[in-house]
Amino acid sequence: MKKAKILVVDDEKDIIELVRYNLEKEGFIVISATDGEKALELVLKKEPEMVILDLMLPGVDGLDVCRELKRNDQTSSIPIIMLTAKGEESDIVIGLELGADDYITKPFSPRVLVARVKAVLRRIKAKKEEAKIIKINQLTIDLIRHQVTLQGKQLALTSTEFNILAFLAQNRGRVYTRDQLLDQAWKGESFVVDRTVDVHIRRLRQKLGQGLQFIETIRGVGYRFKD
Repeated sequence: MKKAKILVVDDEKDIIELVRYNLEKEGFIVISATDGEKALELVLKKEPEMVILDLMLPGVDGLDVCRELKRNDQTSSIPIIMLTAKGEESDIVIGLELGADDYITKPFSPRVLVARVKAVLRRIKAKKEEAKIIKINQLTIDLIRHQVTLQGKQLALTSTEFNILAFLAQNRGRVYTRDQLLDQAWKGESFVVDRTVDVHIRRLRQKLGQGLQFIETIRGVGYRFKD
């Protein structure tokens, strides 16, 4: 597992050191904060892969930190594990509803905490990898490997054909002009004319065969991937 950077937020320095020791022993990189305001500052500056968050903090409390992180597009995807002495059912429900990925009450087992950290990171990684594979009926587009399969058979697409197909599939239902597709497939190369898009779409449809109905021509405008 990649050495993830983890921000530990707690006003008890003994807790921070206990968590730090056990996480670093497993190869994680640990940074820390003892109050909510500093925690929010570090998230933006250091970009951790996870936050372990106490609820009872001086100044900005843990719930407010969680709320702020989850409503900010820049930080909303960072997983949060709440580590707190507040163990009432209502506290747990509030924490999870605010977007926490897990909730651990004090006193806690360091081994259990490390296991929970690894489990959450695995789930996040799996979700990210899943998001990089587009599946529409029997068409599969792997954005990492740049591979396309239809009915289990891999298609031999050029890089440009792949870029056009992937872009339209990621934004299916939306209509894009030739100029917009040029920007996506050729990254603004000025010598490419817009009718070149038509040629690549035609070849792409031929290679898709039974899947040609995926790409729809919108007369006078451009193309879209059928939703």
